[in-house]
Amino acid sequence: MEIPFTYAPTIPATIQKKLDRYSDVLQQLLWRRGIEDVVAAEPFLHPDYETELHDPLLLNDIEPACARIHQAVKDSERVEIFSDYDCDGIPGAVVLHDFFKMINFNNFQNYIPHRHFEGFGLSIEAIDKLAADGVKLVITIDCGTNDIEVVKHATKLGIDVIITDHHEPGETLPVAVAVVNPKLGDYPFPHLCGAGVVYKLVQALISTGSYDIPTGHEKWWLDMVGVATIADMVPLVGENRIFAHYGLTVLRKSRRPGLQKLFAKARINQNYLTEEDVGFTIGPRINAASRMDAPEHAFLMLTATDNGEASAHVDHLEKLNNERKGMVAVMTKELHVRLKELEKIPDVLVLGNPLWRPALVGLVANKLAEEYSRPVFLWGRDGNDVIKGSCRSGGGVSVVRLMETATVAFHEHGGHHMSGGFSVKDDQVFSLGAVLNEAFVTLGSEALVPTAHEVDLSLSLEAVFGEIRSALTILAPFGASNPKPLFAFESVTPREVAVFGKGHEHLKLVFDTTKGPLEAIAFFTTPTSFPREPAAGKACTILAHIEESFFMNRRQTRLRIVDIV
Repeated sequence: MEIPFTYAPTIPATIQKKLDRYSDVLQQLLWRRGIEDVVAAEPFLHPDYETELHDPLLLNDIEPACARIHQAVKDSERVEIFSDYDCDGIPGAVVLHDFFKMINFNNFQNYIPHRHFEGFGLSIEAIDKLAADGVKLVITIDCGTNDIEVVKHATKLGIDVIITDHHEPGETLPVAVAVVNPKLGDYPFPHLCGAGVVYKLVQALISTGSYDIPTGHEKWWLDMVGVATIADMVPLVGENRIFAHYGLTVLRKSRRPGLQKLFAKARINQNYLTEEDVGFTIGPRINAASRMDAPEHAFLMLTATDNGEASAHVDHLEKLNNERKGMVAVMTKELHVRLKELEKIPDVLVLGNPLWRPALVGLVANKLAEEYSRPVFLWGRDGNDVIKGSCRSGGGVSVVRLMETATVAFHEHGGHHMSGGFSVKDDQVFSLGAVLNEAFVTLGSEALVPTAHEVDLSLSLEAVFGEIRSALTILAPFGASNPKPLFAFESVTPREVAVFGKGHEHLKLVFDTTKGPLEAIAFFTTPTSFPREPAAGKACTILAHIEESFFMNRRQTRLRIVDIV
């Protein structure tokens, strides 16, 4: 069955008049993003670091946080930077690490919990280790807002805690020196990622302290803020758009040996780096460290100052990332075998293996949900013998509604309509499939969420080479709340259709146009996963993004296929 698509409404004439300084295409795309006049459009199209960032001193508890850190630096107290292990926490830890190094404060260390054995956030065990090491101040990054009991334990052991985080606060906050979170108090922009919060803290420390830092030097740390802002998928509006925009600018000039070696290894031209490279190259390698091994490897790669050391860390991360890909492939293959043995594929796929790492099951669930077009729940067992899993919607069914209806089967669960996570008690795991499939039947249409693609504009293939490219350049970087525009190319006939990749998982179509050949690419899929299988010489309608590729120093305008109908 074809997945339907609809065209977005055309911009009203009254709004068009207010945006008449821009091209017709840009007017339509701005309006689609809720921008209806020049006053709103200009800061969005031309973000300004100097004038549009909010005062960091507006953040909740920022002043006591700064005062306590200044005191720790002055008295050379032992400080611990405690960060999450992902693409937000690790870059955030690098920012604070670089600040301390810059002011010649060296009585600190970084602690990143092991994903498989320690899990997310502060823990009693970690605090006990830090107390034994003489730590007097812990500064969290991207965690801690809801760790009430652990902070209480730290206080009993004589450790002060400053929390910097962006997660949703509960009704009760930890009794800490400070809880710096943009979702608390009156801060004008609540959507910062964890690294963004730390960067604001560093700005506040510089403005309230007397450190010998060259004016504007902190901008060099925006490479880390940009990586985290893009990879953590926070809304790319307001301050986040500034951080993403300038973060990419700094990434293209970054002097970090680890990043330079990583770009060389991945054959990325640093001068043309985009948000796609953050999402598909930098992010996966940072995450590979915690998914497969110790997260410190990613941190050490980003903070390395020696080329040889940087190369060694990049090589190790590359090895881990390849191992991660291999394990995901093995898990996927095992699941295909198990599914073929079933007489009937259930409405909700629920499968697991106690030998699987929970950190990897979400990647496999993505693949199966796409392939089978239905919700997928996969589970494994972590280093503490807890059954944990991830779920993906498969398009059309809310996994949150399924879990809420089958809540009796879960120990914990959460997420949003398209994806989520859960943990299950041992005595419930083998009935989980039956319970979720019963929930699917019970909910019926209530489980459904809209799946139709909404297309921004219909274009000819020739238009891809025209003014649309400048409109897309000025709208970038794309991400949450600023999605890549989606275009329909109706009744177009490919000259060539080819499947490529080691597992024949990618698809390439080639079209002839009056401007020359145009390639359309689909990654991590096969022709049969589309509602309509394309064929050379046969007309079809393609829904696609337009992108600039710089792979292996070859600049190319091409289409990234979303669907074929």
